[in-house]
Amino acid sequence: MGKLLTTILEDIQIEIKEILETKWSRRDGYVVPDPEDIELGNDAVSLKGTVLYADLAESTALVKGHKDFFAAEVYKAYLVSACRLIRFNDGVITAFDGDRVMAVFIGDSKNSSAAKTALMINYIVKNVINKAIKEQYPNTSFQIHQTVGIDTSNLFVARTGIRGSNDLVWVGRAANYAAKLCSLRQTNYASYITKDVFEMLSEQAKNGGTPKQCMWEKIIWSEQGIDVYRLHWWWKPD
Repeated sequence: MGKLLTTILEDIQIEIKEILETKWSRRDGYVVPDPEDIELGNDAVSLKGTVLYADLAESTALVKGHKDFFAAEVYKAYLVSACRLIRFNDGVITAFDGDRVMAVFIGDSKNSSAAKTALMINYIVKNVINKAIKEQYPNTSFQIHQTVGIDTSNLFVARTGIRGSNDLVWVGRAANYAAKLCSLRQTNYASYITKDVFEMLSEQAKNGGTPKQCMWEKIIWSEQGIDVYRLHWWWKPD
């Protein structure tokens, strides 16, 4: 056991040394890469992308307070719906983390596409999933609450892990901020975007209603000291 442990420690030390000493091979990307497109060594793709996180709220209370099969059904209904809408708007699903999904949008309309996705997810949750849950389980008071966070930035995409068990890691402000924006959830507000996203929105993704008005409300994100925008509107997919 001692000899085996020493070997593992030595192997890890060697790998860490290689990671820190090896120069990076970096190239520009124009599509969202798959894991096999990037080597396990210090190989990376750089691209400009908009990151969306769709996050199911209060999942701990859901698991603790309801039957396991019911919680699983809620997870599945939310994540399946979010994934369908991400793909419908030309986003690429890049990761799942328990009760949330990450997606990346690229191209000239990436910010508007991501914002439209957020509004559509809000529609599906409020007008389809929650109604379906109530119809199937009329005695439950449970309703899904969720938040979508969106940011845009340069992204550095590398492959991490070991042979046979690895995935892509997305390094950049957008990946970090999009995830953290989900924690800003407040009553009735289901979508949060940064100022950089807001300023690139199309008229259709920025304004709604009759007469037309800006759907997004500016607030201060005190944790980061920056302006962000939130909304409670939705968009019916068609």
